[in-house]
Amino acid sequence: MKEEKVKLLAQVAYMHFVEGKSQSDIAKELGIYRTTISRMVKQARNEGIVEIKIHHFDQALYSLERHLKEIYGLKYISIVASRIEDTEATRDELLAVEAAAFLKSKIESKNIVGLAWGATIGETIAKLENRKNVQATFVPIVGGPSHINSRYHVNTLVYEMSRKFEGKSLFVNATVVQESRELKEGILGSNYFSELRHYWRQLDVAVVGIGGPLHAKESQWRDLLSSADYEELTLREAVGDCCCRFFDGEGKVLKGSLDGRTIGVELEQLSEVPIAVGIARSKTKARGILAMIKKQFINTLITDEETALEVLRLAKDPFYQEYLNRK
Repeated sequence: MKEEKVKLLAQVAYMHFVEGKSQSDIAKELGIYRTTISRMVKQARNEGIVEIKIHHFDQALYSLERHLKEIYGLKYISIVASRIEDTEATRDELLAVEAAAFLKSKIESKNIVGLAWGATIGETIAKLENRKNVQATFVPIVGGPSHINSRYHVNTLVYEMSRKFEGKSLFVNATVVQESRELKEGILGSNYFSELRHYWRQLDVAVVGIGGPLHAKESQWRDLLSSADYEELTLREAVGDCCCRFFDGEGKVLKGSLDGRTIGVELEQLSEVPIAVGIARSKTKARGILAMIKKQFINTLITDEETALEVLRLAKDPFYQEYLNRK
């Protein structure tokens, strides 16, 4: 390429990328057609005259987000980088910070926001800083835990989140698992519960956790399950739960005695919420996360790099090895 051509390409590139001038302004200043300027900007990049370097941006991680988003039809996804030196507590905290920032950016005026419960959601709400007045309504979308595991009670989380968004809140006065289907149906059909059921049909945002396999020890509610429940779920190969609804590796909801006694939004209903946010991390939860996004029960995923890669490995996705090679 002639030296004068290189010089002109470099000048156009400098005016566009450094001085921030539009292609139309450059065309007027240099007396060249705008379409020609557009071709020259592209050529300057192709010839290596321009090298774009963006700081504080992990290109590999971004490619991982884009891949998962496209493959599983996600509306939003946010993946936190995983560092070998981070403790589990640090990873949980980083996830909570990311999730809190996402929720603050997406919850808007007059929204109806549904919350499930658990440690991950509790930590996310704790990381919400600087109140935001959106006059939203916050409601529980599952029943509460037993009196033994009440640290992250859904009513507490609903109250705290409504306080930080200066909204209003409703509460639930029933445990998530009842003794019988009849008792559960009676509660759902009561006048007391009618307002909650109304809001469940009008949700704009839902925030849920994703539970791991049956042997997981961190669950805040599984003390309500009977030995018969565990036996049935084991036989049917449950891989996780969401909103206290168990499912298998393909995302099939395990309907049966336990599901019939459960008070909470059904996963099919969750899939219809405009922004259904699943917040979860750890390799043990990856199979459950994979089932949830394959079935599209959630359209938004907030997780970490280690977990996302485990999801790809379990899915036998070729991108898994490609990503490792890039790193």
